[in-house]
Amino acid sequence: MAMENILEQAIAGVESVLLGKNKAIRLAFACLLARGHLLIEDLPGMGKTTLAHALATVLGLEYKRVQFTNDLLPSDVLGVSIFDRQSGEFHFQQGPVFTQVLLADEINRATPKTQSALLEAMAEGQVSVEGRTLQLPKPFFVIATQNPSSQAGTYLLPESQLDRFLMRISLGYPDAKSERRLLQGEDIAAHLQELHAILPPEKLAALQGHLKTIHTSDALLDYVQRLVEFSRTDSAFSCGLSPRGALALLSAARAWALIVGRSHVVPEDIQRVLPAVTSHRLQAAGNHQRDGYALADYLLNSVPVL
Repeated sequence: MAMENILEQAIAGVESVLLGKNKAIRLAFACLLARGHLLIEDLPGMGKTTLAHALATVLGLEYKRVQFTNDLLPSDVLGVSIFDRQSGEFHFQQGPVFTQVLLADEINRATPKTQSALLEAMAEGQVSVEGRTLQLPKPFFVIATQNPSSQAGTYLLPESQLDRFLMRISLGYPDAKSERRLLQGEDIAAHLQELHAILPPEKLAALQGHLKTIHTSDALLDYVQRLVEFSRTDSAFSCGLSPRGALALLSAARAWALIVGRSHVVPEDIQRVLPAVTSHRLQAAGNHQRDGYALADYLLNSVPVL
């Protein structure tokens, strides 16, 4: 089966449980194809956990879910050593982070100390526990959900951890047609139970490897550099995109091109993924009142493709 066909089947599988959210679903697939971690931010009840669950299922990977709360400890995520009376020794019990897909549900309800427990895992694919460095399974993806910071009982994610997420996406309210299907009794839970692995690990690895063959012309790279430079020099931004942010933008654009069946990146691919890649990396200067998504729109509208 052609790679494009299996990708479309996987996307269609997720669309069967998250109605009317084609662009968000494609962005999520682009993030995972680019070996990134995904942050899904929205109000409660919008389908964040459903999307994460469906993604993990169609990828056919082992996954675990952790409900983040304000009393969750780092050891609840990473693991802890337990004393064995029979052997008289301590044995390390792996935490839920030792999986291929970790669903960190409502990550910003945990304290900063617990949030930071994921930082090394997301950045390096390993964790350091009790003086030992332990490798995590491959592939390793974190799909985190969070409620807006205005919600009660939430803690802002530090910039260092936000930067470890390749993309931040929001789902928003469903369109009228999709909401009518829900109101008419469309059984999303049943659809979720019927989902199965569509994109097995070996196919996922092949697709990820194929990203390197997606061509980027000099003109395309010029466009990316103009976007990055504008974010660093315009007075609307308190700080611009880092080299890591620029690489993330290019990697995500390659993944988007792959999803739509192209062997090269065009400016429209950059424009499609830029808000998701940069909205959590851009900050407004003190005299500007734009949020991350508004800054991303301003950036796109200010820099010509040429």
